[in-house]
Amino acid sequence: MDGGGGAGDAKENGGATVGVQIRHSRRLPDFLQSVNLKYVKLGYHYLISHLLTLCLVPIMIIILIEASQMNPDEIHQLWLHLQYNLVSVIICSAFLVFGSTVYIMTRPRPVYLVDYSCYRAPENLKAPFHRFMEHSRLTGDFDESSLEFQRKILERSGLGDDTYVPEAMHSVPPRPSMQAAREEAEQVMFGSLDNLFANTNVKPKDIGILVVNCSLFNPTPSLSAMIVNKYKLRGNIRSFNLGGMGCSAGVIAIDLAKDLLQVHRNTYAVVVSTENITQNWYFGNKKSMLIPNCLFRVGGSAVLLSNKSADRSRAKYKLVHVVRTHKGADDKAFRCVYQEQDPAGKTGVSLSKDLMAIAGGALKTNITTLGPLVLPISEQLLFFATLLLQKFFNKNVKPYIPDFKLAFDHFCIHAGGRAVIDELEKNLQLLPLHVEASRMTLHRFGNTSSSSIWYELAYTEAKRRMRRGHRVWQIAFGSGFKCNSAVWEALRNVKPSRNGPWEDCIDSYPVKAVS
Repeated sequence: MDGGGGAGDAKENGGATVGVQIRHSRRLPDFLQSVNLKYVKLGYHYLISHLLTLCLVPIMIIILIEASQMNPDEIHQLWLHLQYNLVSVIICSAFLVFGSTVYIMTRPRPVYLVDYSCYRAPENLKAPFHRFMEHSRLTGDFDESSLEFQRKILERSGLGDDTYVPEAMHSVPPRPSMQAAREEAEQVMFGSLDNLFANTNVKPKDIGILVVNCSLFNPTPSLSAMIVNKYKLRGNIRSFNLGGMGCSAGVIAIDLAKDLLQVHRNTYAVVVSTENITQNWYFGNKKSMLIPNCLFRVGGSAVLLSNKSADRSRAKYKLVHVVRTHKGADDKAFRCVYQEQDPAGKTGVSLSKDLMAIAGGALKTNITTLGPLVLPISEQLLFFATLLLQKFFNKNVKPYIPDFKLAFDHFCIHAGGRAVIDELEKNLQLLPLHVEASRMTLHRFGNTSSSSIWYELAYTEAKRRMRRGHRVWQIAFGSGFKCNSAVWEALRNVKPSRNGPWEDCIDSYPVKAVS
């Protein structure tokens, strides 16, 4: 669990009371107004790494076209010519064999998203505002100032009354035991996986790779071992358990699974993303550590990936790009989302007042690297022309802001808090429709950490907006500090899967957010 942008809803300055409104100085920086050239070069490094493929394919096509236009006499004359030029034949043959071999060996295997599932908790775990505040008061752990602070955060958070908190937090007093935390993890992970296996008809024994990410709950045996035990996965499964990586860990897990699928042929990978609230609820009175209580809610997802060519026909999406940015070398970025104890010895996650500025810097780096990979050439030419003009001739020239709406049809912005969604909508010049999935996910399910981007994708599918060829941009922030992006391409007109999280409520959305 980490702030992932929730700090935009409130701040703490020294010992003073934390304000709920976002001050202008704390807003997300206008990151598109300043671009570091080295990150642009990094994006082009990705592009140039496939230059050999881009050069060889057109040459082979031209050769085939020319050959198809030759008549029998020309072919006979060519054969006679080659008979007397054995060296030329050998050189050409070697070139073709070498080029074809390099192309086949270096071509990345496509990674398909067959299907995914998002967990939906039972109705008895809903936490409407009045119940949340009543339970917070009954615990006896919060003073009046902290209760009032939580009330204001909730009112302006963008969350609705239908979000869920774990069963242990519904008890008075709460029971944040290890057993209760295990039960929460099992309900979320197994609920998502049961639905995924039912929808895809994939047997658990067919899974070759398992990646689980959960930031703050890492028991022994691990969460991945719990899944192996529950579903009796095969003994040679390659399992990984990622911890402490925050709300952006879902994209990291996808990237790890993608790399593994490049090595291990003809197999499935399952990525499970969740967060655990039971043992990570804060029972103190430090304002910057109370914000996660108000934003984070129960949720999780399970994603089935495949590198089997036969799965293309039934897959929903193909993975196009993953771009990861890590700002952990900077001390402020490293500590802006930090698990620690308050002066009273109560453990929680503290959100720095600099979080929004740090998130803006990480996002600037990420999209500057991503831009050359996804933007149309017309946007890139305009962007680089103004960039070079500003760098070498006139520093007062306003940079051209690329239109990412030309590169993506749908945006899944991590639902970390209303403030970040607002600022990304403004700085990327998005329309309300583009951020609708993020706002409605925050309203209906709250901040479900690394799984929120999948609830957003499910919302888009439930609205029947996903068409063949559409591109989706998933972007998430996490402690460390990290900003990660994943780009998917729809392989067909995507319909929502059975038992989706929005199945019985999609017609009630969108709703108007509380200002």
